[in-house]
Amino acid sequence: MNPTVKTAVFWVVMLCTAVLLWRVVQTGGTAGEKNLTFTEFYKEVQSGNVESVTITNSIQVAGKFRSGNETLKTVLPSDYPDIINVLQDNGVTIEVKESSTPAWLSFLINASPFLLLVGFWIFMMRQMQAGGNKALSFGKSRARLLTSQQKKVTFEDVAGAEEAKEELQEVIEFLREPQKFQQLGGRIPKGVLLVGSPGTGKTLLARAVAGEADAPFFSISGSDFVEMFVGVGASRVRDLFEQGKKSAPCIIFIDEIDAVGRHRGAGLGGGHDEREQTLNQLLVEMDGFDSNEGVILIAATNRPDVLDPALLRPGRFDRRVVVNRPDVRGRAGILGVHTKKIPLATDVDLNVLARGTPGFSGADLANMVNEGALFAARQNRKVVTMHDFELAKDKVLMGAERRSMMLTDEEKKNTAYHEAGHALVAALVGDADPLHKVTIIPRGAALGVTMQLPLVDKHTYELDFLKGRLTILMGGRVAEELFLEHVTTGAGNDIKQATEMAHQMVCEWGMSSIGPLTFGKKDEQIFLGREIAQHRDYSEATAIKIDTEVSNLVTSAYDRAKKIITENSDALVRIAEALLEREVIDGDQVLALVEGRELPDIPTPPEPEEESDTPDQEAVTPETSTGSDVPGLSEGSEPSPA
Repeated sequence: MNPTVKTAVFWVVMLCTAVLLWRVVQTGGTAGEKNLTFTEFYKEVQSGNVESVTITNSIQVAGKFRSGNETLKTVLPSDYPDIINVLQDNGVTIEVKESSTPAWLSFLINASPFLLLVGFWIFMMRQMQAGGNKALSFGKSRARLLTSQQKKVTFEDVAGAEEAKEELQEVIEFLREPQKFQQLGGRIPKGVLLVGSPGTGKTLLARAVAGEADAPFFSISGSDFVEMFVGVGASRVRDLFEQGKKSAPCIIFIDEIDAVGRHRGAGLGGGHDEREQTLNQLLVEMDGFDSNEGVILIAATNRPDVLDPALLRPGRFDRRVVVNRPDVRGRAGILGVHTKKIPLATDVDLNVLARGTPGFSGADLANMVNEGALFAARQNRKVVTMHDFELAKDKVLMGAERRSMMLTDEEKKNTAYHEAGHALVAALVGDADPLHKVTIIPRGAALGVTMQLPLVDKHTYELDFLKGRLTILMGGRVAEELFLEHVTTGAGNDIKQATEMAHQMVCEWGMSSIGPLTFGKKDEQIFLGREIAQHRDYSEATAIKIDTEVSNLVTSAYDRAKKIITENSDALVRIAEALLEREVIDGDQVLALVEGRELPDIPTPPEPEEESDTPDQEAVTPETSTGSDVPGLSEGSEPSPA
């Protein structure tokens, strides 16, 4: 039963209890009422003290004294006609009334306290055994069964993960036609593990499987198994699979399985760890002594590296489906799914948007579409234009603008020359992604941003590209030193990124004179920090070489940036002045300034459109921007190797 319904039933029972008890009290007696035995009543009648009586049924009589307001009550014997004669002889007025309350209702009213207590006791016992967070149901599974009445998500609502859909489609066919595979000796896979970065659509794929499959679908989170009480997690695993066996063939989906599936034996408190007991029970249920035929387990995680090897072996999770970030075709498909219910202007090209959003996950694209719709709504437009999507893309990439943040003229100048240094080096270094946009409007946590977007999706990075990236990171600090004659803390994040990237080039990617070697093992334990878990597997002499190589990479990038800026100092000044005047310039404008060309006048921003009953308004022409088809990396984002 729904918790809201349970609460409503409880309060209805309590209200009925209160009303019936009040009725009992009301009928139980009133002030000024006197109960007499029949003998006492007879004496009062013969003494002439009774003025009138009212007979309401065959045995009950209510009388009234001649003096005072006191009322007497008594019960007549079976030969009450003789009593009537006595009443008449003594001048008592007799009135006969039909009882307003049936006998059965009178009995019910009298017995209501006992009946209500029994009913309340039964209600509370059922509540305690029904499940949820009650005292007797800690070991019950919290899995939710998706029914056919709920809104379904199908594979038509999933784009950008065609390979994953094919793998899962086969699982659905196993459930629909098991004999098709069994006649060839095949068996249904016991487990499918969905692996991918956050936001790539793992949970959405599982929901689509639930919508496509005709089998029961149980959904639960990994954190729902473990409670503060010992043994609860293992008990819930047992109960979950018992429910699955009763509904077989069925699908069980566990989201974020790394909450219970981490490596065993890594804790500091011995072997009796609650999480390990839960994992042990899960391993037994998936492939133990008792078979669970017809129960398919689908799990999702973005940390497959921390899962226990026993969980990943064939026979438990037979298949590992990798859900990667979508490519350009996948992004176009995802944008098409999310813009189905959004009115688009005629200038919107989803393919252009897809090319301009490399590295975006499905969640990023959904957020961008939503932000574009919000931008259009703020301008009172009836359709979403390409300009709205460009603004939304910049917000997702660089963060929201903080125009209310007050900067002094000196800080604006520092930021302008710093970002101009990045932009100039990015435009001339050669081995770098094209410039997308440069701004000195504070966005997110940064005072200024230089954004680059790659032309195509990249999965590996060459040495020259990484060296060019280091050079671009050094451009801001060099510009401060040469043109402002001082340095600021604004380059702190650039220096941190450059140092970390150079360290990776030496210790992980083998891009130094030391050779193709890796240094520093990362045996990260479950309950220990990353720094504690890392340990050096090289000598002190090798550590000195590593430090020297890292320093040489960063220093050479600094010298290269200094040379580029010194040889093109006039161009840097033009870029900085344009930033101070316009606050935002795009990649084409930076190239024009480098070549010495004048920029066109600042375009007038589009006026908000008036409210209109006509839904098909002409789309607003977007401002000049090359970011829609010039993809890449933003400043502050570190390229990661494939």
